[in-house]
Amino acid sequence: MRRTAGHSGTIRPVRRGRAYAREVDGEQLEVRRSRRRHRTVSAYRDGERTVVLIPASFTAAEEEHWVERMLAGLRERERRRTPDDEALAARAARLSTRYLGGHARPASVRWVSTMGRRWASCTPSDRTIRVSDRLRDVPDDVLDYVLLHELAHLLVTGHGPSFWRLLASYPRVERSRGFLEGLDHAEGRGRSAEPEGLPGG
Repeated sequence: MRRTAGHSGTIRPVRRGRAYAREVDGEQLEVRRSRRRHRTVSAYRDGERTVVLIPASFTAAEEEHWVERMLAGLRERERRRTPDDEALAARAARLSTRYLGGHARPASVRWVSTMGRRWASCTPSDRTIRVSDRLRDVPDDVLDYVLLHELAHLLVTGHGPSFWRLLASYPRVERSRGFLEGLDHAEGRGRSAEPEGLPGG
């Protein structure tokens, strides 16, 4: 084992398998290497574990650099979460007013880092909406689609015709779904294009 200069966590030797676990600064980390990735790197929280997705071609030094960089980015986003949640809730309110007549009124809308396979979810019983922080850097129209999708679920459960009629006035539904499908493919995850991850969620 060895330590990276300026880094207090124990860094284990790089492995060329698709995925393996390691520990950095007391955090449980899973590194997943994908041959489908060439340059992109992403990271997200999955419960108490952090998952970092990197290209299979990365060297040990590149892996260490990007793991440290992605962990720092996650921590910074989590530090700023409260004001970000307020902005996300305000955005959802504007979308509800513009596309749903203001009928969808969530009690809270917030970023979360524990979504696992889902992009977002809502609980109609308490009118809460949660959005994966992996979507922080997606185009605005994609984030708007995800928010509208969850807002619509406050009015209609499932994905039947009445649900999709609620979204008919939003002009970028298909383009946004295509973007999410492409992001799924890039991350090597079999997630649905629906924000909940599974139809009917």
